[in-house]
Amino acid sequence: MEAGHLQSSWLLTSRNLERKHSISVHFSSFHVHHKYKTAYFNTSRRKERYGPQSVHISCSSEKAPASVLKSDSYPALSDESKITEMQLLRKSEEVGHYLNGRCLYLVGMMGSGKTTVGKVLSESLGYSFCDCDTLIEEAVGASSVAEIFKSYGESFFRDNETKVLQQLSFMRCLVVSTGGGAVIRPINWTHMRKGITIWLDVPLEALTRRITAVGTDSRPLLHQQSGEVYTETMNRLSALFEERGESYTNADVKVSLEYIAAKLGIKDVCKVTEYAIAFEVLLQTENFLKR
Repeated sequence: MEAGHLQSSWLLTSRNLERKHSISVHFSSFHVHHKYKTAYFNTSRRKERYGPQSVHISCSSEKAPASVLKSDSYPALSDESKITEMQLLRKSEEVGHYLNGRCLYLVGMMGSGKTTVGKVLSESLGYSFCDCDTLIEEAVGASSVAEIFKSYGESFFRDNETKVLQQLSFMRCLVVSTGGGAVIRPINWTHMRKGITIWLDVPLEALTRRITAVGTDSRPLLHQQSGEVYTETMNRLSALFEERGESYTNADVKVSLEYIAAKLGIKDVCKVTEYAIAFEVLLQTENFLKR
């Protein structure tokens, strides 16, 4: 498959872009119109073989007024290890008042839960959800990031990643899940600074357990390892964190799973729910915006 050679036409469901309002995305002649969680694609072949795809994205929505809660602490819970969907929604209404439509960019290592937490956040805030990796896959016409790495190399992927982030930076009311390596290019931070950047900080041991549980084939920087899978995955994740750790600290907000687990009395950080993480994201974002 050549880069930029796209299928003639097909239907995308809510797996990639989730929105309650209206969103349009144009990858040159590649057009996405998304409304009420269904998107239709009309595509044609591009002449360029390599390099970033031309991306044009537009968005429109009307934001409902937000009600305000009085407390910025965790709600009283009947089960202290759980945050309910209703409690998350109430906190979202309060934080929405301060966000005023600004986008949220989730950064962090692979397996940190950016996509899962991002979808929960988008639902509670009434935002759209956008996965950068998926948008790049669609633009290139590849089935996975691993396929792009194998066929065209990491630099090609990073160029397209930067282009997608550039175009997303002009939008509002989005929760964006970025790739684990998006933080290594300073220009990407310039684009993400148009919104609020949030680092999901997960212990390496927990990341290793999560990733090895589902396999590493979809992780292009991990799947070529040999030897015992857990040990090799841990070693590679450790090396990647050495490269990226300092960059993650540039985020406006840090959300630590260890901190959440300790606050809720949970011994295993992997048992912290996506609702509890999303609640902490909103809480820390609110604190940041109130400074």
